[in-house]
Amino acid sequence: MPQRLILVAKVKSPHLGSTLGAALPPFLDRGWAVTGEPALAEAWGQAGLDPARLVLDAELGTSEPPADLCLVLGGDGTLLHAARRVGLRGTPILGINLGSLGFLTAHPVPAAAAAVQAFLAGALMPDQRLMLEAELWRGGRLLAQNTVLNDAVVAKGALARIMDMRLRVGDQDAGPIKADGLIVATPTGSTAYSLSAGGPILHPSLEAFVIAPICPHTLTLRPTVVPAARPITITLEEAEDAHLTLDGQVGFQLLPGDQVRLRQAEARITLLQQPGLDFFALLQQKLHWGDR
Repeated sequence: MPQRLILVAKVKSPHLGSTLGAALPPFLDRGWAVTGEPALAEAWGQAGLDPARLVLDAELGTSEPPADLCLVLGGDGTLLHAARRVGLRGTPILGINLGSLGFLTAHPVPAAAAAVQAFLAGALMPDQRLMLEAELWRGGRLLAQNTVLNDAVVAKGALARIMDMRLRVGDQDAGPIKADGLIVATPTGSTAYSLSAGGPILHPSLEAFVIAPICPHTLTLRPTVVPAARPITITLEEAEDAHLTLDGQVGFQLLPGDQVRLRQAEARITLLQQPGLDFFALLQQKLHWGDR
């Protein structure tokens, strides 16, 4: 049975066709079976690749056993999408950055062919990332359940008044909160929205979450790091036009009395990284860590 590759890409990127042409031939030459979303067909043809070698499947092979690799061609948003759709099943993810920042998709476009060859040679290092399981409860009934890599955000709409929430960490009451919202981020997500809200950067190996308020009503309410083993519950007391957003991509409207329950997910995501690119080298490269 041939090895299987799931392809997830940012179809609007002008670099997609050329990157497909550079990254896919080594897999095709080795007889790998490639599955991608239907929107990829045009770019696949532009790359001059054989249309018969691409299986178009909107479900990305979820009816089959987990694939051997997920190749992500896009930005961090594309990788977050792939993590939920493919990575949760145990398939490792190799990200090629077609976006602007690319904190998770750490391999640049010019190095796409080299990254693929490094993978095929077994030279990439697996980097396992903690994930967050989010549940939305209303009136004692579970309305939604999702697993995310970056963060869960409870926030108000642009014209809504400040939110009243109650926070619980483990079996301890963490008190009432008045703010425009609240971010709960994994170590991976600590460099995303939470960082913009003044939260700390967590090393990806930590077993912890960041709780970061958005524009709190009191200056004494600061971002807090808590053990990942302790579940987090956010109860909405007073709010209008409130929403729960997961990884910036999946959203639900919230009503007063709703509970958002968060805990460490059993599953983890495996990212494939270059051995020489450690976390602090990535901070220097992507966030200009230490520059003056």
